[in-house]
Amino acid sequence: MRELLKVFKALSDETRLRILNLLLERECCVCEVMQVLGISQSRASRNLSMLYDAGILKLRRVRLWAVYSIDREGLAEHYREIVEAVMKGLEHNPLAKRDRERLRNTERLVPDCPVGLERRL
Repeated sequence: MRELLKVFKALSDETRLRILNLLLERECCVCEVMQVLGISQSRASRNLSMLYDAGILKLRRVRLWAVYSIDREGLAEHYREIVEAVMKGLEHNPLAKRDRERLRNTERLVPDCPVGLERRL
């Protein structure tokens, strides 16, 4: 029960939903999240940490950068379905669409990181 509560709490915030929306497009470093959403580094990191702690994201380090992505392999089926529902809910949302467009036009900050669209679960 505690794990499920963590997931729903993590998804009960607009900023975290917007971050999840970006990560459904592709992996992002904290700087890219800051750039697209226009938020501070501490706010981006805090919200990414909540999604990570809920088990939705995975983290990898590229030199000095923390790069986050959806934990597609590690998500339990019922959590995957929750994330899919969020993805469907954000698909036609004007703010979410704008964020995705801004992400596509954002310069990739992490060296040696491929930019590929990953909008799938």
